[in-house]
Amino acid sequence: MSSIFKALADPTRRRVLELLRKRPMTAGDLADHFDVSKPTMSAHFNVLREANLISAVKDGKSVVYHINLSVLEDAWMGFATALGIGVESKGPAGSAKRSTRS
Repeated sequence: MSSIFKALADPTRRRVLELLRKRPMTAGDLADHFDVSKPTMSAHFNVLREANLISAVKDGKSVVYHINLSVLEDAWMGFATALGIGVESKGPAGSAKRSTRS
């Protein structure tokens, strides 16, 4: 899961994921949205692929990237569970615990 958070920590990589939510795109199409070199974009794509957030399919001379939404969903669920978000604590006999803090 740490590779996912590392990938999501960078705003350029988050923007790549936003673009891929709309449709699969070639590396060149994605790179056109950023003012960085192609080798820099390639490095971003590698981080996203290593985290399994995107997949790449060779199409002739082009590489087409697709988002892997299920990986993002799994990461979010794991994060939410670790923080207790959406999980109700149960007391004895299945009753919900209430905070006794004043």
